[in-house]
Amino acid sequence: MRAIETNVLVRLVARDEDRQAEVADAFVAGGAWVSQIVLVETLWVLGSVLKLTAARIATVVEMLLDHEHLTLQDADCVARALEHFRRRPTLGFSDCLVLANAHKAGHLPLGTFDKDLARLPDTQRLS
Repeated sequence: MRAIETNVLVRLVARDEDRQAEVADAFVAGGAWVSQIVLVETLWVLGSVLKLTAARIATVVEMLLDHEHLTLQDADCVARALEHFRRRPTLGFSDCLVLANAHKAGHLPLGTFDKDLARLPDTQRLS
């Protein structure tokens, strides 16, 4: 299966450059894999550059999980992170994904200095 990098995923989601979006659509039509790094970078672009709200970012993640041509790396972790992110949208999605990956790997609790992240289960606030 092919893989895509951040700029391709941004074009697929943002649809802000017609020609590149068409090329990206054609490339992923046969199926494409998206790493968690590419997902996190894309969500950063959507939030920081394109100014999408947390609710819109959550919708994008849900759409990517359900996309007919894309396979997200460890989609179960992405789905779990999405649940956390929807409950606490002030957290970054990447923090939620770190926790979901730690959970899947069985390495809990997740130590953190972040008081908001520490409110999630399976975390331990360090002081």
